[in-house]
Amino acid sequence: MPKALITGITGFAGSHLAEYLLANTDCTVYGTFRWRSKRQNIGHLQNKVRLVECELKDANSVSEIIAQIKPDYIFHLAAQSYVPTSWNSPSDTFINNIIGQLNLFEAVREFAPSAIIQIACSSEEYGLVYPDEVPITEESPLRPLSPYAVSKVAQDLMAYQYFQSYGLQTIRTRAFNHTGPRRGEVFVTSNFAKQISEIQLGLKEPIIYVGNLEAQRDFTDVRDVVRGYWLAVTKGKPGEIYQICSGRAWPIYRVLDFLIELSGVKVEVKQDPKRMRPSDVPLLLGSYKKLEKQTGWQPEIPLEQSLADLLGYWRDELVQ
Repeated sequence: MPKALITGITGFAGSHLAEYLLANTDCTVYGTFRWRSKRQNIGHLQNKVRLVECELKDANSVSEIIAQIKPDYIFHLAAQSYVPTSWNSPSDTFINNIIGQLNLFEAVREFAPSAIIQIACSSEEYGLVYPDEVPITEESPLRPLSPYAVSKVAQDLMAYQYFQSYGLQTIRTRAFNHTGPRRGEVFVTSNFAKQISEIQLGLKEPIIYVGNLEAQRDFTDVRDVVRGYWLAVTKGKPGEIYQICSGRAWPIYRVLDFLIELSGVKVEVKQDPKRMRPSDVPLLLGSYKKLEKQTGWQPEIPLEQSLADLLGYWRDELVQ
């Protein structure tokens, strides 16, 4: 059976990808984790996946894992992925995201050169997008506006360079914002859903603290995103970039309004200065036409369903 390795399997997208591969493919699924990783996202999969401890910043650790597994597919999802953290610790973000991928590529060159490698890039790479430049396509200019975005541009271009220089079968996916059950509470949709669930359960006062509500984002359900990852590596072309998005932009205030309406709670909304970024991306709206043409992928789960599932997830988590 083919072997699929997911770096960062304990994360949000990694856990959903593991579920997808187990349910829809014949792959043996491996996943890397760090000793301090929280594994609750994959607690239900512990006996179905093969976990290997690996620190991606350690070249020897990465080489040992790749030499041992010799994967057919690699889904490189492990990263420092929270934009505000990158402002507070840009060096840690660069080391985790850039050096970790460099170590992975070098190990693949030596021990698994025929592996197909999906690199989880980000719509944050586009950064400053002008109104006449939407919808964004794979050819749109990159104007990153955060240290995180710069690190993802570096990952993106490194994947292209290793494809051209060494023939590594790298496929870059630029996913736009994605959400759904198990989304980390620091991310906007999940943070709102958790606060609302806490209010519903009487665990906090009926005040929701927010950041910039005017930004517009293209949200996709994580379960659609990971299906896109699989189609990209099985039907996509090495060296290419594929966007994964819904083609619809939601103002953040509309996401909040929908969650409040769905919950039925009465709340006061307060802006928290600590939640504001030094510079923010005003609009991200993408086109998935290239991925659709190459693989047939389309989004299937509407944001309304994603948000309802996310709200239900937090209610269940908070009553445990």
